[in-house]
Amino acid sequence: MMPSNSIIPKHQTSNLKKVLLKKQVLEVLYKEGDKTIAELCEVTNNSTPTLTNIMNELGKAGWVHHSGTGESKGGRKPALFGLNSAAGYSMGIELSRKYVRLGLFDLHNNSVGEIFEINEGLDTLDDIFYVLKREVSALLDNLQIKPSQLLGYGITIPGLINIRKGISYSYPQFENNNLSGFFEELLGAPAFIEHDTKAMALGELWFGLAKEKNNVLLINIGSGIGLGQIINGELYQGHSGFAGEFGHIQMIPDGELCYCGKIGCLETISSGTALVKKAILALEKGKSSLIAKLVDNRFEKIKLPVIVQAAMSGDQFAIELIEEAGEYLAKGMAILIHLFNPEAIIIAGEMAEANHLITDPVRQKLNKYTMQLLKNDTEILLTELKEKSGMMGTLPVIFNQRLPELVEKKRE
Repeated sequence: MMPSNSIIPKHQTSNLKKVLLKKQVLEVLYKEGDKTIAELCEVTNNSTPTLTNIMNELGKAGWVHHSGTGESKGGRKPALFGLNSAAGYSMGIELSRKYVRLGLFDLHNNSVGEIFEINEGLDTLDDIFYVLKREVSALLDNLQIKPSQLLGYGITIPGLINIRKGISYSYPQFENNNLSGFFEELLGAPAFIEHDTKAMALGELWFGLAKEKNNVLLINIGSGIGLGQIINGELYQGHSGFAGEFGHIQMIPDGELCYCGKIGCLETISSGTALVKKAILALEKGKSSLIAKLVDNRFEKIKLPVIVQAAMSGDQFAIELIEEAGEYLAKGMAILIHLFNPEAIIIAGEMAEANHLITDPVRQKLNKYTMQLLKNDTEILLTELKEKSGMMGTLPVIFNQRLPELVEKKRE
C-alpha cells in the first residue's frame, strides 16, 4: 500500500483525470444526446483544447462520431458529436411466469430487430434456462452481433427478490444463487438483475411518461400485479428490495386463497391470472363469448391478451371482466393516492392494451374512493413504451455499470 504521504506521479494523476473526463462525456452524450464541443466544455468545466483532444481519442476508439452541425451563434455552425450507436449493444430479457421476451438495443436505446418472444416461462417449463440460452445465442447470430460487441444483459424477474443480495425467494429453480452470477455464467456476459415492475418504472423514468416527473407510481398488470415507485426522482426499493407488492394487499377478507398463502389479495380479483380463471369457468358453463372463438375453444390457451383482444373487439363478457378488475384496482389505487400523493399513476403490462376499457372504470371509481383534491392531483396514464418498458429500464444500468472498464477499450 502506498504511504499516506506519498506523492502520486503527475502522469498518473493526468491519466486518471482523462479517464474520468471521458466517462463523464460519454454519460452526458448517453443521457442528453448530441452535443457540440462548446456545450461539453460548459457541462464538464473544461477548455476547448482539452475537450477536442478527448473527442478525438473517443472517436478513434469508436465510441463517438461527428453527427451533424449545431445552431450557429453568429459564426460558422459548430460540429455536433454523439455516441456511435453501433459501438456496443445491450440485450434486455424479460423473464416472466409464462413467457420470455428478448430485445437487443443499440447505444441510442433503439431496438435492433423485433422483440422476440418465447411462449414458455418460469412457471411452465422446467428447462427454461436451457431454452433461454439457446434462443439468446440464436438471436445474436441472426442479428450478426459478435460477443465482443455485447455490453451485457439486463434481466427482469417477477416475484420476491432481495435486490441487495441478488437472491430470488419466489423461484426454487435459482437455488438461492446470486442471480447476476447465475446469468453471467449461463449467458457468458455481465448480467444485471431488476424486479420486473421496478424495471418498468425505471423505463418510464428514463424514456417514458415519468421522464419529467419526480413522484410517479407504475402499476404492472399481467399474470400478477406489481407496483414500481418513483419517489423524488429515484426508484424506491425498500429495506431489502421488496417494496411494491401491491397485488397482495387484501381486498376481500373472505375471498379466494392467493398463491402467496393469504386470503382475498388484489391479485385474486384483478390480475390476468384471475381474469383467465373467471373466463374459463364461465365458458365451461356455456357462456357465449368471442374469447372462445379466438382460441378455437381450447380454453387452456386463454391468456390475458386474448381477453383484452376480445374486449377491444366489443365482446360484452370480456368488457365486463375488465370493468370488474378496474373497480378493485381503483380501490387499491385510492389507497396509494392517499399515501403517496403522486403526480401520476401509469398503468403498464398486458392490461394496458385494454386502453380506455381499463382507465374509464378506474377513473370513475376513483371518484368514489378518493378524496377529490388528491384525485385531481393525480393523472391516470397508460404506458407508451408498452412491452419494451421493462427491458429499456435495464439499459442505462448496463451502460453505467460497464462504462468504467470500457472507456479505454477500443471497439472491434
